[in-house]
Amino acid sequence: MILAGDIGGTKTNLAIFDGGKEPLAVDFEKSYPSQEYRSLNEVIAAFRKEHAVTITGAAFGIAGPIVEGRSKLTNLGWDVSAAGIAADLRLKTVGLLNDLEATAYGILRLRKEDLVVLQAGKAEPRGAIAVIAAGTGLGEGALVWDGRRYRAMPSEGGHSDFAPRNELEMDLLRFLLGRHARVSYERVVAGPGLVSLYEFFRSRAKNPEPAWLRDRMAAGDPSAVVSSAGLEGTEESCSGALRLFVSLYGAEAGNVALKFLATGGVYIGGGIAPKILAEIRKDEFIASFNHKGRYEPLLRRMPVLVVLNDKTALLGAAHYALTMHEQD
Repeated sequence: MILAGDIGGTKTNLAIFDGGKEPLAVDFEKSYPSQEYRSLNEVIAAFRKEHAVTITGAAFGIAGPIVEGRSKLTNLGWDVSAAGIAADLRLKTVGLLNDLEATAYGILRLRKEDLVVLQAGKAEPRGAIAVIAAGTGLGEGALVWDGRRYRAMPSEGGHSDFAPRNELEMDLLRFLLGRHARVSYERVVAGPGLVSLYEFFRSRAKNPEPAWLRDRMAAGDPSAVVSSAGLEGTEESCSGALRLFVSLYGAEAGNVALKFLATGGVYIGGGIAPKILAEIRKDEFIASFNHKGRYEPLLRRMPVLVVLNDKTALLGAAHYALTMHEQD
């Protein structure tokens, strides 16, 4: 029995997987508000009170870097220690991995119905696989074949410098440099980035901001309001922001594909893509992905797929724990 976790600043998802079944099956799962607990160990203890089983392996995907078996979650004040959790669970060791590493491993466990194909391409057997995931932030990573199995490579590529491709995006960069000393791709391809794109288009608009839109944004999640209005086509600045967001997302997905030479495919994860799938399935995302000059033929051969399964990181953590267990 495998304990897997997907740990974020807002919520902590924990699940028990039956590692003796294929495909991996969830035996019990629960989500906890992270801010209500002092540590991951405390959340795990609460979880095990509700579902007491003998754990034979465990791994946790964490929204942050892992250094020497530890991770400090700044927004929570949690200091997560692999050794400390292993001691509590009476295991020899547990796995701590970056959330995009966990998502990457989860890709290996997805079924056909968990995916939407944007570009069929032709995957090379054992070719590198790239993963990019926009949500609250922008995560990037990859899977590479080591001769026996795929191994995930962590990355903080979402924080690389934003590079405009045309006059509109140069104006966007100037607009954002008025707010930030440095502009990364995460500033434009993430939930808060979508709001920034809306504000950029609003700064160029001749008509005033509609009162109904202002009220919705004040009452709810602004990025969700912008994407919803953009999909509906009910407000011009929202529509422009969403179209540019999708174009930039596709362009950066293509950049990641080049950096990892992702001949095994490119997977679009995170919480945003499934919600704006109608826009992503239009031509602009793939056109931006493939628009890489002399390397366009290479990009066109790469499969590009959107991940619909919101439990991919949990699956990946379970996969990693099971792999560790098999190696032992």
